[in-house]
Amino acid sequence: MKAKGPKASDAETLRAYWADGRGAAKIRWGTPGDFKRCVHELSKYMPGRAEGYCNLLHKRATGVYPATHTKADRGGR
Repeated sequence: MKAKGPKASDAETLRAYWADGRGAAKIRWGTPGDFKRCVHELSKYMPGRAEGYCNLLHKRATGVYPATHTKADRGGR
């Protein structure tokens, strides 16, 4: 009998959806408030863990972590 459960490709499909696909369009990566929108959207599916996942998605989508992005928006180094 074949075991049921998530496959590695399922995880990548999910990451691609939120970082580059239709989910990314909802979040609008690279615009002010993107991290907050990500947490709002993903909290529905992973309550209590969305912040960490959005941190990684932000890095994947924009090339920088949210704290670095926020600091740059405020004119910091």
